[in-house]
Amino acid sequence: MSKIDIGIKEKDRKAIAEELKRLLADSYTLYLQTHNFHWNVTGPQFRDLHLMFEEHYTELAVAVDDIAERIRTLGVAAPGTYKMFAQLSSIKEVEGVPSAKEMVQILNHGHELVVKTCREALKVAQEGDDESSVALISDRMRIHEKTAWMLRAIQ
Repeated sequence: MSKIDIGIKEKDRKAIAEELKRLLADSYTLYLQTHNFHWNVTGPQFRDLHLMFEEHYTELAVAVDDIAERIRTLGVAAPGTYKMFAQLSSIKEVEGVPSAKEMVQILNHGHELVVKTCREALKVAQEGDDESSVALISDRMRIHEKTAWMLRAIQ
């Protein structure tokens, strides 16, 4: 592959990509958790939560692709295994099948953790003068903040 010359220093590209890897891992882990809850939710709010979780995991499926492609654009390999995601993610797996109320609380916490990951990644992207990553991360942060707000509102 030829040398990358997009106006971002190599050390900055690598540092930004490392932060984006954490964001990818958090996003993928949250995607998997949300999909799991979509499949397994029960109770009086079943239909509403089932449909909401589907909206969330569908949005996350697009997001993980966008994040991975940005990492590749920066010239770094994107992580793509459960092992790597588990090592990089701030979101931990859930044992068993929680109640619907617990699912909402767990997902709210997950979205808040992704917001924190976004904030850290945003600092590095801004320092590296990488407006494309800044835009991607800012968009992701806004979506996760709004989703967390909506999840808090139904608790």
